[in-house]
Amino acid sequence: MDDARDFGRIVEAHYAPLYRFAVSLCRHEGDACDLVQETFRIWAEKGHQLADITKVKSWLFTTLHRLHLAAQRRVVRFPHHELTEVETELPEVPPELPARLDWQVLLDCLAQVDEIYRAPVVLFYLEDLPYQEIARMLEIPLGTVKSRLSRGMGQLQRIVTARLGGGELGREAIA
Repeated sequence: MDDARDFGRIVEAHYAPLYRFAVSLCRHEGDACDLVQETFRIWAEKGHQLADITKVKSWLFTTLHRLHLAAQRRVVRFPHHELTEVETELPEVPPELPARLDWQVLLDCLAQVDEIYRAPVVLFYLEDLPYQEIARMLEIPLGTVKSRLSRGMGQLQRIVTARLGGGELGREAIA
């Protein structure tokens, strides 16, 4: 099988989950597209080095997460301030609360969860990855994964409850 077909198959199989993970991390569709594109560019360049092809998904998610962290470090070092310069000129529009929890509301609430907890929550609840794989991808101990999941879900529940004015948020509401 030629490399172009393998690459196409890998992109087809993993694009959607990678894109969802990227959106949950960076909160902007354009940035998410850039992250996914860069991840596949790196795969095209270095993917042949992966000895066990069954680890493609882990490799892609790990690479995307590392790219996101590197981008965040750049943002901290070189912040962009355009919005704050015109903030006083913007009209104040109060947010309209939705009648029910939908995907966009969940993404908005998930974006408010501390970044350290967001990745494990997304990988476990939205991508259905086991604890061990999450630990390997994020390069953290298994106990830390469980702790971050618990704390992340607690934060997410408080955020959703505050936004919607009550109610419970469990795994069923996310899935």
